[in-house]
Amino acid sequence: MRVDPLYVPSLVNSLDTVSATEQTLSQELSSGSRVTSLSDDPGAAADNVVLTAQVAQNDTFTQTASTTEGRLQLSDSALGSVVSQLTAAISAATAANNSTLNSTNVIGYSNQLAGIRDEVLSLANTSYLGGFLFAGSQGSTTPFTLNNSGVPAVVVYNGDNNTTSIQTPTGQAIQLNLTGSQVFTTGVAGTDVFQTLNALVADFATGTPSATAVADTEALSTALNHVSDQRVILDGNITALQNAATYTQAESAGLLAEQTTLLQADFGKVTTQLSAAETQQTALYDVISTLEKGSLFDYIGH
Repeated sequence: MRVDPLYVPSLVNSLDTVSATEQTLSQELSSGSRVTSLSDDPGAAADNVVLTAQVAQNDTFTQTASTTEGRLQLSDSALGSVVSQLTAAISAATAANNSTLNSTNVIGYSNQLAGIRDEVLSLANTSYLGGFLFAGSQGSTTPFTLNNSGVPAVVVYNGDNNTTSIQTPTGQAIQLNLTGSQVFTTGVAGTDVFQTLNALVADFATGTPSATAVADTEALSTALNHVSDQRVILDGNITALQNAATYTQAESAGLLAEQTTLLQADFGKVTTQLSAAETQQTALYDVISTLEKGSLFDYIGH
């Protein structure tokens, strides 16, 4: 019987194919992933690119949200302190309006109100990571300066009216700041914090309450309510940011689980396939080795 001269090369090619399959299966077992290159599963590889991009986008938002929340929390803390200072100012102004006080006591309340104004000014100029909280988009500019050259004194706002926002992965826009003009220098009678404080300082500076002292005290109560309302807006933004971050983190966990399901090797199936490939490889080695020792005629029909 004549042996096909291409038989052994054909077996060698089969051995190469089986060896390559064995290597791929071994790599799947060691890496735990069934897709290590585009050719393994083009569809899964494409889906994985999309999932990876979504996770990266979510991670970027989560990191930004963490830093931004710190800014918002500090703004909230500053406004909380402003509320406390304005409450103290109302108490001082109410006491100064008492007609039984002597001029020294009235002037003392004026000085106390000036100190409160200066503390509120300091709080309004609070900075975070090198940027002022209430300067609008002019983060490097000190938002408020005091001009004491006239009576009453004047606080000048040096920032702008621009607010900034962050967009969540779902498309929601969350405002990240309150401008100084929104909170402190509205320019509207009764809600302008510094205008009212400066008026009260002047009201009692001579030792005798001015004719507008009572009205200015009432205006300060209105300004206090305005600051509290702005703080409510800020707290709502903090809550929205926290909820968005929580949702995004949960979504990322789901996306990562989806990636795992998409790419993870089926260990039981791969182990079975690898065992079969190893068995086939051994059989091919044996046949090729036997054929290399003699012709096929020597091993059949005898």
